[in-house]
Amino acid sequence: MSAINSSQLQINEARKQVITISSRAAKRIKELLAKREKQSLGIKVGIKTGGCSGYSYYIEYADVKGDFDEVIIDKGVTVLVDQKAILYLVGTTMDYIEGKFNSGFEFSNPNEKHRCGCGKSANF
Repeated sequence: MSAINSSQLQINEARKQVITISSRAAKRIKELLAKREKQSLGIKVGIKTGGCSGYSYYIEYADVKGDFDEVIIDKGVTVLVDQKAILYLVGTTMDYIEGKFNSGFEFSNPNEKHRCGCGKSANF
């Protein structure tokens, strides 16, 4: 695990950004990070096996950077992308939706081949 340095950021800026963060998602991430008692680098996003369609997205606080995590800074928010998820997430937009009965982060991913009916998992 390592800290984020400026040379890594310059390399990452030269490539296409893996994930784009919407203004609503950035606002909610900032709120969550501000409420957390422990200092974080930002959030970490990835995929894991599970759910109806085979894979589900995960979001967690990022306390350390993995050696091969992709670092994205978008709208003032630092997002680390798990190295195993990078190819699956290229071109994804992360948004935050607030509904009357349900609120949460939502991923719009052009790499999805199928999404289950409940919307919680996808196949790539």
